[in-house]
Amino acid sequence: MNAFTYFYPVTTYFGEGAARKHLPDELGKYGRNVMLAYGGGSVKRVGIFEEIKGILEEAGKAVTEFGGIMPNPTYAKVQEGAALAREKNIDLIIALGGGSVIDACKIISAQALLDEDIWDFEYAKGLRPVKFIPMGAVVTAFGTGAEQNNGAVITHEDQKLKSALWGAYHSFAVLDPGYTMTMPFGQVMSGAFDSLSHCMETYLGTPRQDNLSDEINEAVMRNIIKNIRRTLADPQDRSARSELIWAAAMAENGILKIGKVTDFQCHMIEHQLGAYTDCNHGRGLAVLHPVLYRHIYKEDTARFARMAEAVWGISPRGRTEDELALAGIEALSDFIKEAGLPVTLGEMGIGTDTDLRAVAESTVITKGCCKKLTAEEIFEILQECL
Repeated sequence: MNAFTYFYPVTTYFGEGAARKHLPDELGKYGRNVMLAYGGGSVKRVGIFEEIKGILEEAGKAVTEFGGIMPNPTYAKVQEGAALAREKNIDLIIALGGGSVIDACKIISAQALLDEDIWDFEYAKGLRPVKFIPMGAVVTAFGTGAEQNNGAVITHEDQKLKSALWGAYHSFAVLDPGYTMTMPFGQVMSGAFDSLSHCMETYLGTPRQDNLSDEINEAVMRNIIKNIRRTLADPQDRSARSELIWAAAMAENGILKIGKVTDFQCHMIEHQLGAYTDCNHGRGLAVLHPVLYRHIYKEDTARFARMAEAVWGISPRGRTEDELALAGIEALSDFIKEAGLPVTLGEMGIGTDTDLRAVAESTVITKGCCKKLTAEEIFEILQECL
């Protein structure tokens, strides 16, 4: 295991009724002006928005609404939110929604107190912001675990880049399983698969020998697989939903990454695919993972074989290490189909007219992957996904 420093600032309130129970005490720590940010309006249709707004108003807060945050939040939308936060002298931002809303708010929080463009600040100057408007999250759509970290994925439409920016940690996060019961079922599956992807991308990073972080990770992956199957059998199973929500948080609260250099090459490819197509993140990952893994598994056959046995429960008896590794990849592919997720880009409406070479050439190459891919190899992978 590599040397590490572990720091975790987010207070997490988990359980049914957590917002009503815990938000009033949290709100007492901040000033009067609160931005309540949300996405396309589903939180209003199902009544969650009015509930949270009511809690804020009961606490004497002046609420500024900031809606319309899109599934792949754009840099322009972030700048719009930051301008509003400055105009209204916002003291606290509450992100009400899933990963897209939460990610946008992390950068709004930083940009509102930064005198220069945050994209240039981070990418051209290599700096990170240090001042933030305090934040909280009320999670209504799980999978990303975005409320657990300070990284955000933002689409810069002018530059055709979907890239990471670094903003604020949340002071607190509310995870109420009841709030997620209104999620469309397809979104439940794509979100849960995103959680599994986070785990795999961490597990396949370096070092790749036995360590505590990876052994915990194996348990989290098994839990996600089991509870996706429970949810498929009964979409109203709140116990399964609760497990998936907490697994999503565990995948991104840093515990599984302690002492690791993570992989996340599949995420980098999907991000750029999203920059060019605005595709659903979890569904894109589902298409890419098996194809990518068939390309790279020979670079670390032992690790893929271990995942096949420890996560997918495949017996090594009678199999070579190579056969075991491939059996694990096929188990993943079969599971994706079982979950009703796409296995080709065509199923997502992404056709041969998409500039896949531009996607490949703009993809970030990660240092944690067992094989350092070239743009040409990424292009080949994307073509195979069609």
